[in-house]
Formats: sequence, C-alpha cells, structure tokens
Amino acid sequence: MRRILTILDLFRVDTSNPDLMQAQMRALHNHVPLLYLILAINSTAVAVTHLGVAPNWITVYPLVGLLSVCALRLGLWLRRRQRPLDAQATPAKLRATIALAGLLAASFMAWGVALLRYGDAYAQAHVLFYVGNTMIACAFCLAHLRAASLLVMAIVVVPFCLYVGYLDNHVMRAIALNLLVVSGALAFVLLTYHRDFTRLIGQQVELERLSRDNLRLANIDTLTGLPNRRSFFTSLEAATQAAEARGDGFVVGLVDLDGFKPVNDAHGHGAGDAVLQETAGRLQAVLGDSGVVARLGGDEFGLILSSAHGATALAKTGEALCGALAAPFRLPNGGSAQIAASIGFASCPEAGYKSAILVERADYALYYAKANSRGSAVLFTEEHERLLRTQSVIEQALRHADLAREMSLVYQPIVDVRSGRTIAFEALARWKSPELGQISPAVFVPIAERSGLITRITAVLFGQALAAARAWPDSIALSFNLSMADIASPQAAANIVATVKASGLAPGRVVLEATETALIQDVDQAQKVLRTLRANGIAIALDDFGTGYSSLSYVHRLPLDKLKIDRSFISEITTDPASRDIVTSILALARNLKLCCVVEGIETAEQARLLESLGCVQMQGYHFHRPMGFSDTLDYLDAEVARAPHRVQAVA
Repeated sequence: MRRILTILDLFRVDTSNPDLMQAQMRALHNHVPLLYLILAINSTAVAVTHLGVAPNWITVYPLVGLLSVCALRLGLWLRRRQRPLDAQATPAKLRATIALAGLLAASFMAWGVALLRYGDAYAQAHVLFYVGNTMIACAFCLAHLRAASLLVMAIVVVPFCLYVGYLDNHVMRAIALNLLVVSGALAFVLLTYHRDFTRLIGQQVELERLSRDNLRLANIDTLTGLPNRRSFFTSLEAATQAAEARGDGFVVGLVDLDGFKPVNDAHGHGAGDAVLQETAGRLQAVLGDSGVVARLGGDEFGLILSSAHGATALAKTGEALCGALAAPFRLPNGGSAQIAASIGFASCPEAGYKSAILVERADYALYYAKANSRGSAVLFTEEHERLLRTQSVIEQALRHADLAREMSLVYQPIVDVRSGRTIAFEALARWKSPELGQISPAVFVPIAERSGLITRITAVLFGQALAAARAWPDSIALSFNLSMADIASPQAAANIVATVKASGLAPGRVVLEATETALIQDVDQAQKVLRTLRANGIAIALDDFGTGYSSLSYVHRLPLDKLKIDRSFISEITTDPASRDIVTSILALARNLKLCCVVEGIETAEQARLLESLGCVQMQGYHFHRPMGFSDTLDYLDAEVARAPHRVQAVA
C-alpha cells in the first residue's frame, strides 16, 4: 500500500513547495509552446504520409480537432507569458496542465494506433517513429513538471507497446521492446532531473533569501532598524531625479543630537543605544508616512520629506521634531536623560537638484543652527548661501595664505584683583589677508577648524606666543587656546610638549585652554592628551565654562587646573539674579574641586566689584585692558611695576 502511495505521489503536484510550483510554471511558459509546435509538425508529417492510404475520417478529421485544441492552448500559454504569476492560482493551473497532458497523450496515441493498420512497412515505421520520437520530445518539454512528463510516458508507451507486441511481426515487437527500455531510462533521467531541479530551486530560494538579507543588512542600521547612510543617499538620489523629472520638490534634513555624548559616556553605551532607538521612534512618529528617516551614523539622522513644504509648514515640522526630541528619555537603568536636537533643512529645488549639494546645504544649516540657535531647526536660505560663498572665499584665502606673515597675536591681561598685578596674558589670534583685509577670529577660526587648516595655524601662532612669553617676567604666564584638532591624538600632545621644550620657556608658565565642546568629542582621548600635557608641567584651563555640556562628571574626570567662566554670564550680572546665582555656583564648584577660576568679559568697575565680593580673584576683560600687541605688553608691564603694588588701573 505504501509503495502504491509512493508511486501515486509521482503524479501529483507538490503543493507544499510554493517556490517549486512557481519555478515549474515559469519553465512551462517557455517549454509548452515548443511542445505544441512539435506535436503539430510531427502529427502533420504522419498525416501527409497517410493521405490516400487511410480514410480521411481517420487521417484528417481527428488531426484537425486535436490541432485546434493545441492551437487554442498555445494561444493561452503565449498570453500567460506576459502576465505575472498568480501564486494562489498556480496549483490549479499545474493540475490542469497534468490532466490535459494525459488527455492529449491518450488522444494522439490512439490516433497513431489507428493509423498503424494502414499503409506499407515504411508508413508503419513512420508511425512507430512518430510515437516514440514525439513521446520523448513531449516528456522533455514537460520535464520540470514530473507528474505530467511521467503521465505522458505511461499513457503513450505502455498501451502502445502492448498493442504493438500483439502484432504478428517480430521487428515491431523488437521496436516496442526497445521503446520500453528507452522509456525506462528516460523515466529514470526525468526523476533524477526533477530531484536536482527541486534541490536547485531550494538553493536558489535560499540564495535569494541570503541576498535579500545581505541587501537589508547593507541598507539598514541594525541598532535602530532605520535605513542607513548608504540607503539614505540612494533614496536621496532617486528623489532628486524624480523631482527634476516632475518639476516639483522635496526637503532634505539633517538632525544632530545636542548633549548625546555626555549621556553615552556618563551612563554607558547601553543607555546611549536606548536613546538612539527612542530618537528613531520619535522622528518616525512625527513624520509618519510623509518622509524617510535614516540614521547616518553616531547621533546624526537624515530626513527626506517627500513633498515640497512652505517655510511656515516646514518651521512647524521642525518645531515638532525638536520638541519631540527635547522630551526626557527613559534610560535602561531607570534614570532619565534630557537632550535636544538641532536640525538643518535644505529645500529642492531652491537649494539645487544635486543630492550632494542638498546635503551640503542642509549640513551648513545644521552647523548654523548649532552655532546660533542650538536646539532648533534652520532652513537654508539665500542669506546662508551668501555666507557659505563668503566662507568658501575665506577658506581658499586661508589655504594659500603665508601664515607666518599674515597671522599675528594680540594679548589680553589676566589680573589678580587681590594684588592688582597681571598674572598672565591670553594670546588671541588675528589675521590680515592681503586680499580680504582684517578677518575676525570668530569668522576664520571655525572655518579653519572645519577645513582642517587649524593645526597649521596653531603651530605658527603657538611659536609666536612662546617667543613673546620669553620676554615677559617669569611670573607672567602664557594662556593659549587649542582647537579640537590640537587635542585629537597623543601625537598632537607630544608635538605641543616638544614645541614648548624647544622654545626654552618653562612649561609651568604655559596654560592651554580648550572648550568643553572640543573636549567632549572624545572624553577618553581628551583625558590621555591632557594628562600628557600636565605630566610635562603644562596647566589646563576649561574655556567658556557653562555654555556647553558642563557637568560634574566631566569636570571631575578631566585633568584640569582652571575654569574660565564665559562672558555671557557677566554682561547682566549686576541686574540679573540668575546670572549671579550661576556664577556663585560655578565658583563653589571650582573651590570644591580645588580649581582656579578665571572670569572673562568684565567691562565695568561695577561688575568687577560685584564679582570680587562673590569671591572671584582672577579676572579678564576690557575693564582691565583691551588686547594689545607684543611691544605694548612690555610697556604695559613696565607701567604696572611703576604703579602702586595693590592698585588696579581701570581702563575704559
């Protein structure tokens, strides 16, 4: 019974394997038309040889009916080749193909047997050749559908060979026996082929699955599930091409989290990953189906808003995105984190139709947002275009500048108000371009940092500052500003130490200032660099304290000697209680951590007296003196010596 069921399974459609059925249908679409063509040609040839030999009702009429059915089916198969496969209808179509194959096989075989009684030995041999040759050709055309090919062989070979075997002709019996042997071998080949074909389809499906997985992995950010950088730029390129073809537009956005790195460093990478995942969810929740959200890397995300937005609508979208990211983030350890996000938008076609230009414009708008209105969204405008072109001109001038001749320093004193004596000068960069004239450091320093030119500038100016400091009394220190690039590696620290030693200036007279923004780019790396500098006797000051991402954890972890309170807290300190409270808190923090505190931006005697009453000792600002050239520092120090030892001369 089991063997019977196994044999019957050979003539059934394997509905448990949808991929195999789809492959069988695709193969049949290509091969069945050939099957009908072979049937038509071979059958017509046999009919021609029997015209006038056998009656027309046997020779012609059955053939016309059979060929009409074949022509109809051929037309249906040719039409289906132009249509996509219907997976649900495939099993029924395969079963219909098997049934029709069996019916046609029986009909053509019966027609051949009927003709076998007519004609001479040549005509009969033609019929034998026709049956065997056509059966083999049709079986191979149906080879991908095992049930159909085996059914055709079984219906044609077995009855035909039995009939021929009963004829009183030993030649025909030999031919029938030969046909049986060939058919058996053919059946074995077809079974083996079907097994290999099934295995091949399985392997192909698995390869396609792996290819899809690889493609998905290549285009999906595994942490957030969002499209990754590669996918984002592919989508952006497609969007620009479509927009240019249609003549409409869309918006590109770049999102950068403000304050993410402190969360990541203070709470661990697990917390940072949770914040990034939640950020992805919030961005998608705001945009919904109206845009694409992608993670470009780190804490930077890309947006493609699928349709053009007016400035008002885009501003509302930006507010919604920034508002969503400003809400507290729950951390895996049960705590929470408060961060914000800055966003840069660029509209197509206003900012261009090229994807690279759109991203460049959005990146500039993001940079502008972080520099001028952190935590908000900024749309790239014509004003930004003008600024960008100006900066490009400045950057090119910097690249071709004779730095040693064009760059210079001015020095602003830092005063100990208890003694009334200058204890240090801060070196401030100046640049006078032959083509552009005097360029403010607030303009050229950020450009130099973004273009990678800052390290060359630092090297030139640091050498000038060390040479100037050698001319000052040993009690006067040099305070010099470093950029992110200047503290990027141990090699950078080694270069600074080597430069100080080569200058002949005592390392203890050098104070290097770095901003919070520069130091938190890589806190671990910053720790290594600053420790190297301090180990060689160089002091470290944290500049612009209170304007970045100040936290006890950072101040405590970094090897610092001084905190410099930013001037933004000083301008209204005499009228704003909040400013006084902030300064008081920073002073208390500095005392607790045993750090010296320097207050910047003091412009009036009233500010100086109030700060002194709060406990400030070291101060800097126009109230004491404006920045001056090197030769003026010597005159300034001589005049200070001549003054009363505990009196500070105020200069408006």
